[in-house]
Amino acid sequence: MSEVFSNYFNYFTEIEDRFQQARGTGLFLLSPLDWALIETWKTSAIPLEAVLRGIDAAFEKSKTKRSRFRQVNSLAYCSQAVMEQARRMADAGSVDRSPEPAPFDLEQIDRFLVANSVVIRAASASEFAAIADSLDHLRANLSCLPGAGIDLEELEQKLTVLEDKMVAIARVSQTEDQALLVRRELDTYLRPYRGKMTAPQIAMLEARFLHRNLLETAHLPRLSLFYLHQ
Repeated sequence: MSEVFSNYFNYFTEIEDRFQQARGTGLFLLSPLDWALIETWKTSAIPLEAVLRGIDAAFEKSKTKRSRFRQVNSLAYCSQAVMEQARRMADAGSVDRSPEPAPFDLEQIDRFLVANSVVIRAASASEFAAIADSLDHLRANLSCLPGAGIDLEELEQKLTVLEDKMVAIARVSQTEDQALLVRRELDTYLRPYRGKMTAPQIAMLEARFLHRNLLETAHLPRLSLFYLHQ
């Protein structure tokens, strides 16, 4: 397993913790837009350190503004600062990373696959059963391997393919009214930040938001190993 892949398993929780610390409200819950934005950063290979530095920089900037009593309520406020930090780190060269141990073992992965298979098999659409069967097949193959022999990157790729299939099935089942309602919700979330993001960033964020919403609405789990500890 590559060091970069291993380092990113705590990507979501570390970003959430840093944002809550910077905001000074530990009970603050990230919105669906916030989670989608974190996914776009992860997908775009934005270093975790760049995101953390960007959050700090954005909050420092907010303290100098006159609207000091206006609370920052979304990670999107930090998006420009995050991208700036990512550019600085890229200009400075690659970040020195120390090796980390595997983030979880075979037993944890096995429980994760079993739990997701059960939830998916209980879904209303019969097409989801094939996804559950694929998870069971992955689990059976993994149980034949010693812990050191698990290729987590290959497993993650297979789980990503299965999740994309789930989303495609859920999208077909979605009514036009449901799709319109989600689009309006997304537009409400994004409206204050459209001028602060590039068109490609907005497009990717929209795609990840809709992807996540389809699964949540259908009560389907995320299959990525990044969610094993969520």
